[in-house]
Amino acid sequence: MGKVLNLNQLKKVLEKERAKGKKVVFTNGCFDLLHLGHIRCLKKAKKKGDILIVGLNSDSSVKKLKGSNRPLVPQAERAEILASLSCVDYVIVFPDEKPIKLIWEIKPDIHVKGGDYKGKVLPEEKVVKSYGGKVILIKEEKGYSTTKLIERIIKTH
Repeated sequence: MGKVLNLNQLKKVLEKERAKGKKVVFTNGCFDLLHLGHIRCLKKAKKKGDILIVGLNSDSSVKKLKGSNRPLVPQAERAEILASLSCVDYVIVFPDEKPIKLIWEIKPDIHVKGGDYKGKVLPEEKVVKSYGGKVILIKEEKGYSTTKLIERIIKTH
């Protein structure tokens, strides 16, 4: 079994890890074009616990969130790229725009979001707190954005 898992596989793995006393951290996103801001956020998220799970928006949910021209990189490739990072323990693709159902299923101890949510209502917060989990906002990496990267690429052509 690799690092890209379906829900049943992930739940089994987490059951074993929790039995060892491991703290589970979850974060999520589209990760369409992986950039330094993503890497830094993932490294910070990993430091919050023992096991880092990355919820990856499916191709269909990225289209809903970012528009019909996205994603640029198909979900299987995005998942494999994320799984290749040493700070990422497991990757799971989810079909919804927000990972609320997934969070309810896996119940991570900590849900990490980028600081770009500071001051905003985080849709996942209610479900995380309902089972005793904790939401942590980590400082946003200013100047890094897939959208800005795409715009820069378009300008150079």
